Amino acid sequence: MSTDSQREVNPALKLALELGPLVVFFLANRYGDELVGVWPILADLGGRIFVGTAFFMVAMLISITLSLIMTRRVAVMPLVTAFFVLIFGGFTLWLQDETFIKMKPTIVNLIFAAILLGGLMFRKSLLAYVFDSAFKLDAEGWRKLTWRWGLFFIALAIANEIVWRNFSNDFWVNFKVWAIMPITFIFMLCQLPLLNRHSETPLFEEK
Repeated sequence: MSTDSQREVNPALKLALELGPLVVFFLANRYGDELVGVWPILADLGGRIFVGTAFFMVAMLISITLSLIMTRRVAVMPLVTAFFVLIFGGFTLWLQDETFIKMKPTIVNLIFAAILLGGLMFRKSLLAYVFDSAFKLDAEGWRKLTWRWGLFFIALAIANEIVWRNFSNDFWVNFKVWAIMPITFIFMLCQLPLLNRHSETPLFEEK
């Protein structure tokens, strides 16, 4: 139910706002040379990865702004992600070193892992807050789900480090856009039985 302080947004539109900047990043990196041909001023940014980074930063700002306008709030996870995209993207363009934008996913994933696993050390599950979750689980369910997401974020950080250090820029961009999201979606699907067992309102009947 929507309120004066928070509006409901169509799930498809919400997903588009979250994935849009990544798609823009992919397209701007892939067609960076063509974009420079249309707007020669972009040549001052450097190669395709730098053009992609600049478009990624602008797309993130637009996405956050639209989310704020439509819902009157921004969830913690996309807000933190946008912050680091702007910081690391800024360093990438300023120092002409793509290492910064490549390390951004590693840093962000480790931060989320530290928040989740660190919270468990104090017997606090921060997962619902981080994900702006609509699920209502019992304490055991939140604890187990938090452990799983914390370890998953660490795995994503390790995967990012392996890919950007050992493969080309184009391979890393493709991995970031077209591999991470499906992997995350599959991981989320694998959590459905746990969610169903510990939800106040079961999602489906288990056989």
